[in-house]
Amino acid sequence: MNGRLTGKIAVVTGAASGIGAATARRLAAEGAHTVVADLNTAGAEVVAGEIRAAGGSAHPVPVDLGDVESVRAMVAATVEVFGGLDVLHNNAAATHLAARRDLAVVEADPDVWDETMRINLRGTMVAIQAAVPHMIARGGGSVINTSSGAGLAGDLRNPAYGASKAALINLTQYVATQYGKQGVRCNAIAPGFIVTSASVGSAQGAVRETMLRHHLTPRLGRPEDIAAAVVFLAGDESSFITGQTLRVDGGLLAHQPYVADLRG
Repeated sequence: MNGRLTGKIAVVTGAASGIGAATARRLAAEGAHTVVADLNTAGAEVVAGEIRAAGGSAHPVPVDLGDVESVRAMVAATVEVFGGLDVLHNNAAATHLAARRDLAVVEADPDVWDETMRINLRGTMVAIQAAVPHMIARGGGSVINTSSGAGLAGDLRNPAYGASKAALINLTQYVATQYGKQGVRCNAIAPGFIVTSASVGSAQGAVRETMLRHHLTPRLGRPEDIAAAVVFLAGDESSFITGQTLRVDGGLLAHQPYVADLRG
């Protein structure tokens, strides 16, 4: 396939479903050789197979972000299969913890807090640590971290998840600062409410209506919205953008908190 990323080599973590799968498909459609990395190896193989069937270049790789050696092996496998690395999209996160065990601060389990940080923050750091030298060897590259609106504002739930996503924004700035002169850019994306197979159950009824009222767009987000932003940040069109957090949230955090009530 020929596109904006022809010849680039990209890794997407958490690519077996949702935002990661949509991003892997879009990167490949734009011409990138794409590693589909996920703890769900069967799902990663399915997505990679779909990409190849559509004419793209993809390779599934198992990865456990909680395991340092597994993360390093993911990067090593990418370089072995495709010969280098240009784009790293750190998308995977411990959503299983956020959904069931990430309780309000006073009730929080320190072990859940530590596990969330180990996967969401340390795992991302190790992936960057392993990837950046390969990017520098190719003259530069782009690291794109998936943060969250939860990393920019408080909520009634999931404080560990939110804190880990806020830390990713700061890590993004550090990576941009420390490796920019060597051609490596690093940016973050903060999605709003994205309707995926995992979140569709929580986007029904009153919850859905509340979310729609607070978004400035007439619809909620889709995985393809994030994928489009990743492609932009991965390519040459964004070559003067680094150290930034791009909110892809339908304007969720752009307005005063009373706007939805006044609008009726």
